Amino acid sequence: MPAAGGHVTRDPGDERPAEVLDDVARAVGAEATLGGRLAGGINDGALRVRLAGRGDAVLKAVARDRPDQLDETLRAQRIVERMRSRGYPTPAWLGVGATSTHVWHLMDLVDAAPVRELTPAVVEQLMEIVELQSGRASEPYDHSAYAWKVATGREPSVAGLSSHPTAVSTLVQRLPLVPAGAPSPLPRASDMVHADLNPSNVLVRGGAVVAVVDIENAGSGTRATDLTTLQWHTFQDSLAGVRQRLWTRILELVGWEGAAVLATTQILLQLEWPIRLGRRKELDDALERSHRTVDELEELR
Repeated sequence: MPAAGGHVTRDPGDERPAEVLDDVARAVGAEATLGGRLAGGINDGALRVRLAGRGDAVLKAVARDRPDQLDETLRAQRIVERMRSRGYPTPAWLGVGATSTHVWHLMDLVDAAPVRELTPAVVEQLMEIVELQSGRASEPYDHSAYAWKVATGREPSVAGLSSHPTAVSTLVQRLPLVPAGAPSPLPRASDMVHADLNPSNVLVRGGAVVAVVDIENAGSGTRATDLTTLQWHTFQDSLAGVRQRLWTRILELVGWEGAAVLATTQILLQLEWPIRLGRRKELDDALERSHRTVDELEELR
């Protein structure tokens, strides 16, 4: 039986525990009817929720597997509130909560679709949106420090790639890795960083970007991090011009050494996940993009 203040109508196909749905209903104080899974995203996905008298919302719930998980979600909620007040186009969060098994958050539903294919106009809009992040760091969750840890081989998840017995190790040997004791070339962590600015997290309507979603891992650092992530998705011939503009802006923000750190981090993380999941096609694609990125870095030096 749901707690006072809300009621849940469950979709028989939904796999989330009843206690998660009851907790959502309690938090919003309204009848909540769960609909189907929404398009976009590559992780746990999201569900449409109809709130009585308040319209539709989006529910995301993930398994609770570490003690600080709720604190991390509350951190993201604070970033959302701060950035929305400055015109950053991310949906409002309506509630955050946790049960013994899951952490969840509920956000406004935006009537728009994930980007299917980047265009020069969409990339230009995203570059402008990233500029809204300048000087907006508000939480001590430093993505620049993490990038430096990855690029210096101190991040366990990618540390073994250099000895991988395939084309991976050949690629890693080309990367501009740096000694662990060297000073980081990245600037002080003064910008807000989205940390996953890929097309599936960008919603468009009529060619216009109307929302940037999946902000759960947001923190501080340099906004060049997000430009580097965006750049990973711009290898199409039609995007050659904006790809060059992305390189130019990254170099303006962090210099060549900083750009090398961010590109190296992007490459290593993009190699790690298909290896871990055994996805050969995605790994081959990541290897091709990685070699092209290194080639471009060398040309820009």
